Parts: sequence; C-alpha cells; structure tokens
Amino acid sequence: MSAQSTVAMSSMEKTENPVLFWGCFTALVTTAFGFIARMFLITTWANEFSLDPARSGELAGIGIWPFAVSIIGFSLLIDRIGYKISMIIAFLGHIIWACMGVSAYFVSQAGDKETAFSLLYWGSLILALGNGTVEAFINPVVATMFSREKTKWLNILHAGWPGGLVIAGMVTIFIDHVPWFIKVGLIAVPALAYLVMLLPLQFPVQERVSSGVSYKDMLSEFGILGALIVGFLVTLQLIEFFSGGGELSIAAKGGFVAIGVVIVVAFGVYTQSSGRILMFILVLIMMPLATTEIGTDGWITGIMEEIASGKFHPGWVLVYTSVIMMVLRFFAGPIVHSLKPLPLLALSALLAIIGLYMLSFSTGLLIFVAATLYGFGKTFFWPTMLGVVSEQTPKGGALTLNAISGIGMLAVGTLGFPYIGTLQADKAIAAVSKDEKAIKALPALMKDGKLTVVENRSIYEIISYQAISDKKLKDLIDTLPEAQRADVNTQITHTIGQSKQGALANMVLFPVIMLLGYIGLIVYFQLQGGYKQVHLDEAPATA
Repeated sequence: MSAQSTVAMSSMEKTENPVLFWGCFTALVTTAFGFIARMFLITTWANEFSLDPARSGELAGIGIWPFAVSIIGFSLLIDRIGYKISMIIAFLGHIIWACMGVSAYFVSQAGDKETAFSLLYWGSLILALGNGTVEAFINPVVATMFSREKTKWLNILHAGWPGGLVIAGMVTIFIDHVPWFIKVGLIAVPALAYLVMLLPLQFPVQERVSSGVSYKDMLSEFGILGALIVGFLVTLQLIEFFSGGGELSIAAKGGFVAIGVVIVVAFGVYTQSSGRILMFILVLIMMPLATTEIGTDGWITGIMEEIASGKFHPGWVLVYTSVIMMVLRFFAGPIVHSLKPLPLLALSALLAIIGLYMLSFSTGLLIFVAATLYGFGKTFFWPTMLGVVSEQTPKGGALTLNAISGIGMLAVGTLGFPYIGTLQADKAIAAVSKDEKAIKALPALMKDGKLTVVENRSIYEIISYQAISDKKLKDLIDTLPEAQRADVNTQITHTIGQSKQGALANMVLFPVIMLLGYIGLIVYFQLQGGYKQVHLDEAPATA
C-alpha cells in the first residue's frame, strides 16, 4: 500500500468506517464494468443487428441518458428514502441487466434478432438507471464524509470509474474470442461485492440536511435555469425514445414539449428562484465535458478498430487512458492543492484539445503518445467539476451535486453519442467519395460527383444527416461479377473504417468550449478575491 493510501485510510478512520468509502468505490467500479462491456460490444452488435453508426450511437446512448433520470430523480428523494434503499435499487438494476444481456445472446443465436435487440436495448436502459442510482448515493455520501476536502476525495472516489474500466477492459480483451454473453455477465461480480460490503452499514446524514437547509432552498440553488436545460434535454430524449426510428405526430411532439415546459414551470412555481448563475454556467460547461470524456470513451474502440487492425486490440487505447486516470485520481490531493480546481480544469481542457487532435491522425505508437495527453486531460474533468459544485453550492445538497452529473450524462446520451455517430457518417461519405480504387472497380458508386449509396436520415426528427446505406451498397456490389465482390467490399469497408479516426478532430470543439468557460470562471473568482470553498455551519436538521 502506498504512503498516500495509508494517510487516506487514516483520515477515513477518523470520520467513518472505511468500508463505507470502499463500498461506494466498488459500486462505481460496477458502473464502469457495465459501460465498457457495452462499448466494446457496440461494433459486434452493429454487425449482428445491421446498425449504422448513428443507430449504434442510439444504442450506446440508451445505456447513458437514463442515468440522468435516476440520478436527478433520486437526488430529489434520496434524503427521504435513504442511501441504503437507493443502493439496493442500484444493485437490482445491475443484476437485471446481467440477466437480460446474457439472455439476448442466446435469443440472437436462436435466430430471433428482433427480440434479442429489444433485450439489449431495454436492458441497457435498466443498467443506466442503476448506474445513475449509484452516483445518486455515493457522491453525497463521500462529500459529507469529507466535507473539508471534497474535491480531493471525490477525485479518489472517482478513481473507481477508470479502475473498473481497466479491470473489465483487460479481462474483456483477454477473453476477446469468447461468446459476448460472458462479457456482459461480468458485471454481476462487483455488483455482489458492493452489496455485501454496504448492506450491513449505516450511512451518514447528508451535509445539507444536518445543517438545517430546507428542501426548498436546495431546489432554489438549481432553480429555473437548471430546469430549463433538463426540460430541453428530456424533451429531445422523449421524442427519440418514442419515435422508435419512425415519425411522430405533431400532437405527440407537442405532448413531449409540454412535459419539458411542465418541468420548468413546476420548478419556477415551487422555488420562485432563477437559480444560481454560477450553477447554470457549470451545468453548461458540463455538457461538452461529458461528451469529451464519456462520448469519446464510448466510441474510441470502434473508431480505432481499423487503424489498430493487426497491430493491437483497439480497446487498449481506452484501457491505457483509464490507467492514467486511475493513478492520477488516487493522487489528486497534492495536485488539487497545488493548482486549485479551476486552473486544473483549464489545464486539463488544453491537454484534451491537443490529445484529441493528435488522436485524429496518429498511427502506430504515436496513438499512445496522443492518448497519454488525452488521458492526462480527461482525468480530473468529472470529479473536479463535482468538487467545484459541492464546494460552491453546498446548500444544493444532493441535488446540485448529482444534477450536474445527470445533465452531463443526459447531454452525452441525447446529443453526444448520436452526434459523434453522424461525424463518423460524414467522414465515411467523404472518404469513399475519394476512394479511387473503389470507384474504378465500381463506377456506379458515383454520379454527378456524389455517392449513390447515401440516404438521408434524422435523429429526433430534428438533426438531419446523411449516411451510407448498407443495403444500397450491398445491392450495388451484388451487380458485380461474383469474383470481384469480396475485394470491392473489403476495400470500401477498409476505407470507411479508417475514415472514423478523423471524427476526433471535430470533437476538439468540446474541450475548446470548456477551456473558454474555465478561463472566464478563473477571471470571475479573481475579481471576487479568489476561489474559496463555501462551508455550511452545523445546525439542527429540519423536516
């Protein structure tokens, strides 16, 4: 055990049973198991169920955006129902996903692809709800246990995320050729571990409750401005969720818009507060942050698949950056103390910009050089943002601390994953249009300077994009003599696979937005006399 780990353990023993912290840590590891298994399998499922990149993005997204529903929903209730009940609900979500995911494999093998896909889709939703419930209880528990060192301990807690990615990622890579139901079912191991660790324990009273801050005051910190963002993202997701890839009636769309409006109006009527402007700005920054970190992590294996072919497993890029994150987060204390939260976030955004751009064109070992910069960049994003929110809006209690995570996940699930998919679709069209070898072998690919195998599609019936149609491409290739078909198909597949990497250059926009936001916040706090943590005085709890 390292010296820092010994000090960390000693510090915990003075406040709470260390098993409570490590149980929360293990619960977060479990969410990473579920995430990485699905992300490693997205390409496998895309081939098995004939999904285009944007549709694959929607399957990825259904395992992300419901996280927001549970984390925000439970944040409104968790002080009343208790952390232990929330923990048990999270465990049930993880086990149900394991059962549904494993069942999907055998149903697919039996030939019923539609039912198998439904099991994966709905099981992913349940997994995401379980993952959100985990964060709904672990973040306020740790922030309460270590109320004077929130950013440090939230970073150490969130080392569980990359730690889980590393463990599950390496196991998944080493068992790459086993049936995919085994990879899905691995999540049951850490899920049972955190249940056994946490079930017998008592959880602390949240800082906001023990300080006597009312429920209404908690909601007022979030306010109408925060509700506006939630209402907008929820409306988009409901449109996508119920459209099922088809079209919705005007009445249905109007109904979903009405739900978003009700969320905002209800918050406004009850709180009569616009919310903290600082909280609103942090929420806005969290959306590109989540897309930069979770969106890239979700797609990176598929993006690197063709580039890494025959050289290394594409999953090693994600595992490698996760190792960097895990190690650095365990040693977050002195780093946060030296740089302070906002300068640390600004530096992280700059490193992510450089790393992502380099990843968009690097090959061979240079991929891992670029991944090192990206890994250093994304390490402190999520937990340090949570730390800033908890330090600056302690009256918001579990709500503001968890809502920012929920909005981040909602943004990456509703917008980030599908958007990254459309970027890849655009790159594929551009690459095939310039593939002289493929066009020479199949002249009908092009007409009037445009690909003939492209079709128009949309997400939420709002975001329009174009993608290469697998059916149109197959039908066109089938017009060739049989002896040529395999070679032409291989050539086009290779071109499309290599083109995906270029989408990472477009994603640099997200950390650029973050960097500008952090610079603005640094200037703001300097004008206020410097960044200082806000503390709540202890007071009798109120109902």
